[in-house]
Amino acid sequence: MSLRILARDPILLALVFVIFVSIALFVVYPLVMVFLASFQVRGDWTLDNYGLMVERRLYRTALWNSLSVGAVVGILGVVIGYVAAFVLTRLDVPFRRTLHYLTILPIISPPFVSAVSILFLFGFNGLITRQMLGLQDFNIYGFHGVVWSQVFTFAPIAYLSLRGVLASISPTLEDAALNMGASRWQTFWKVTFPLSLPGVASAFLIVFIESMADFGNPLVLAGAAFPMLAPQAYLEITGSFNLSRGATLAVILLLPSLTAFAIQRYYLSKRQYITVTGKPSTSTSKIVSPAMKWLLYSFVVLFGLIVVLFYGVIVVGALTQVWGFNYTFTLDHFAYVFQVGFKTVTDTLIIAIISTPVSGLLGMIIAFLIVRRQFPGKSAMEFGSILSYAVPGTVVGIGYILAFNGPPIILTGTLIILVLAFVFRYVPVGIQSGIAILRQIDPSIEEAAQNLGASTLQTFRKVTLPLIAPAFFTGLVYAFVRAMTAISAAIFLVSANWNLMTVQILNQVGSGRLGVAAAYSILVIVIVLAAIGLIGLFVGRMTRHSSMVRF
Repeated sequence: MSLRILARDPILLALVFVIFVSIALFVVYPLVMVFLASFQVRGDWTLDNYGLMVERRLYRTALWNSLSVGAVVGILGVVIGYVAAFVLTRLDVPFRRTLHYLTILPIISPPFVSAVSILFLFGFNGLITRQMLGLQDFNIYGFHGVVWSQVFTFAPIAYLSLRGVLASISPTLEDAALNMGASRWQTFWKVTFPLSLPGVASAFLIVFIESMADFGNPLVLAGAAFPMLAPQAYLEITGSFNLSRGATLAVILLLPSLTAFAIQRYYLSKRQYITVTGKPSTSTSKIVSPAMKWLLYSFVVLFGLIVVLFYGVIVVGALTQVWGFNYTFTLDHFAYVFQVGFKTVTDTLIIAIISTPVSGLLGMIIAFLIVRRQFPGKSAMEFGSILSYAVPGTVVGIGYILAFNGPPIILTGTLIILVLAFVFRYVPVGIQSGIAILRQIDPSIEEAAQNLGASTLQTFRKVTLPLIAPAFFTGLVYAFVRAMTAISAAIFLVSANWNLMTVQILNQVGSGRLGVAAAYSILVIVIVLAAIGLIGLFVGRMTRHSSMVRF
């Protein structure tokens, strides 16, 4: 039956074929190349690289450090995210909208801005450690530095994941427990927390995956005495020029990430069967006493103030001569960015502007095919299209080097390889958003268009795409933000011809030019905020068109 449908619709057949080939070539093939390269040493097949993981203390330590940091960051990130989500969705507190935007601000900035802020505040010439407290030997590098920078970076992801979970829990369930004599504490542990537990597990695993895959923060703050897998794989390739050993470390890094991703998908699938209907539009919880309410609120306000502090020092650092020695106001760092380093800015914008619409449209097309069409291999398409979400950026970068650095396809050093890496790495978010919304839309609307003679492509372009405008917006914003802020995969793929602002920030930090790094960071944030506004206006027009279609 599915084959007959494909045969009758050549456009659908072409779409399915092109997407399968693209996924095989730009998602699966690079991963296979990484796996194969890990078993090769100077062209010979061997297990020596994996033997080194057991023999060398450096690699064992890097694995343990990455796992321990991921676990700690996951726990702390979920605690912060849960408290923030509970306070801002279940309690009647002031400035909720402001605190919401402050909490998610780290998501739209380069992932290692927190590391730069920590250096400004707690480094050897830090504002707090050196200038205020006079500490001479304080060392922020190592476990604690990486943990705090990652917690600041990834706790907002846990917050967004848990926000919807906690908002969907009806307060009447808590009221019923209280009316039956349960204490506030018992109600929380017996009712509220168990209902949110799948979301907590999912948020933990997401943060764990992000921590394991993080490249920028460990490269800035880990130091030589605290090796971690992602930066160590990079150093093996760029420092020791040992691709096979770097590939081996990438495979080791991939295993816990894929395991966590599989478990997270399991919890996510369980949550899809739990539906609360008739819930009020606002839910105010009564299980928190007034004293505890303001204590939790103070915790969220404190996190918001830390966000303000971290970004405040970035602004000050970009506008001062030499941080820690000369705080004279200057625009020299921005002048450097716009004069010496402006090509990097234009390169980044070109790459983001090209990859964003491609990623957004591809995500909506794949979501449409998965939900609305029947064809052989549909499950394989869904799995392959979201596989790159579970793969650390370091693995993607190494995979693209191995796959496209020689015949039959040579792409290294070009614009195309960066665009392809961003498109296929960040398309899964758009796909999942599109799938969620399409399952809420009556398919009879699209069937009516096809009954009137519209083809699959016309139906998608004129009916489906306007109806799924919110998911399209999510996919576009995520693709653009990640294209502007990505580092882990991109650092392997940049060249003298095409560079990225995030790579430039990392280089400036490594050279000790923190002011220039701060100036680049501010410019990235400003561009991202402006782009979100423009994308919102564009998608808003589609939404108005969608209203006309429904009418």
